[in-house]
Order: sequence, then structure tokens, then C-alpha cells
Amino acid sequence: MNRGQRGKLAMATAALGIGLLSVTGCGYINPQSTNAQYAASDGTQANVGPLQLRNMMIISAGEDKPGRVIGAVYNSSSEDVKLTILGASGSQTQVPVKRNSYTLLNESTDEAILSTTGGVPGSLVEVSIREDGTNQSTKFKVPVLDATIPDYKQYLPAGSEPTGSATPTSTPSSTSSANH
Repeated sequence: MNRGQRGKLAMATAALGIGLLSVTGCGYINPQSTNAQYAASDGTQANVGPLQLRNMMIISAGEDKPGRVIGAVYNSSSEDVKLTILGASGSQTQVPVKRNSYTLLNESTDEAILSTTGGVPGSLVEVSIREDGTNQSTKFKVPVLDATIPDYKQYLPAGSEPTGSATPTSTPSSTSSANH
């Protein structure tokens, strides 16, 4: 290899090295999204004392109607605890959680019902949560959802009917099949 070819090879290697550094340097400058904690679902999350609440939401047909709280509550303490959820207008519900265990607020557990939601479906409402073992409490916002998403229809509290046009209806058109 002559001197000219070695020079070209050195220049190509340097250019490749600079190109690779500029591509791999993006991870150094930009924050990695996998390091950010967030609720990757419809619900929100909060912690109070030894309790971790995940994917929490309220399913309700309207602002002044009852709402069912669904989600998961994890207890990392060595004692059974009772979670109290305080909602709008003095409504509240309690959820017992066994020590070093969890409770899923879904179809397999007793319903956690707030007597009034305090927000229309699609909004966020502020609730207070209290862990009765240590009397620690915190406030956080929880989304209110309705039966627009079919998977949530089973969680609507008994006796509540959706308000407005939560369930789409179709009306036949006189020209729908005649012109096609």
C-alpha cells in the first residue's frame, strides 16, 4: 500500500469514527424515555406510606353519579392495612390490603364505590388517599371514564345509566344501499 492509499484510508477511518460518535452521542445529550416513571395506561399512580397505587381510575356515567374505583393497590408492609379513598362531596370508600400482598380492584373483588364522582367522564378529579395504619395521606388526580370503551362497561356501578351519547346509535339512511 503506498503513501496516498494510506492517507485515504486514514481519512475514511477518521470520517467513519466521527460519524459513529455523532450518532451514538444522541443518547448522551437527549434524556432516555425509559428512565422516566409514568403511568402507561388509562389510569394514574400514587404512593402513600407502604401502599403503591397503580392504574387507578374511576368508572362512572356522570359527574353526580356514583363511580367505581378500579386499579391495583400493593402493600409492601408487614401488616394488613386499610386504604381510604376520599372523593367529591364527602364520598369515600375503603379497600383492605393484606400484608406483603396486593388487591386488584376489578371484577374479582368487592366494589370500591364513591357515592359521587365529582367530574364528568373524560376529566381528572382530585381524590385524597389515606393509609389508616400510619395516617399518612396524599392527594392525586384520577381520570373519570365511562362505558364508551366497552371493556369498562362492566365496571359501571349498578343502577347507573350512561348520560348523553356515550353509546353510539345508528340510523338507517334511505340512500345507503340504493345508490351503491
